[in-house]
Amino acid sequence: MNQPSTSPSDTELELLKLFWAKGAMSAREVQDSLPPEIDWAASTTRTVLERMRGKGLLSRRSVHGMAVYAAAQEKVAVIGVALKRMIRNVLEIDGALPASAFSGSRLLSANDLKALEDLLNADDPPGDPS
Repeated sequence: MNQPSTSPSDTELELLKLFWAKGAMSAREVQDSLPPEIDWAASTTRTVLERMRGKGLLSRRSVHGMAVYAAAQEKVAVIGVALKRMIRNVLEIDGALPASAFSGSRLLSANDLKALEDLLNADDPPGDPS
């Protein structure tokens, strides 16, 4: 999967977590799955899903005439880019970064943690902003 064209906002990350956990969903299914703190009208949910699609965070396909959305980015890639940017650029930490600090995460499996550690410690390609 490709890198997102822009970093997801906190709310977009919440929606991505739903897709990573549940898989592809219609806008109605997303609406029904929103946490209580996201109290949107159905039209707002559809607008946000389309904006996320425009950012490269979601894909959309038609199933029996209904739009179904899916995460277009793997969770480790999205989380890794955000963490790497924070750790390297904001906190200015050099050296190896152990993903074991995130072992208590309910979102990340053991395989995800290994992939995250590899991503965090990979050399950045030239011109990479992270």
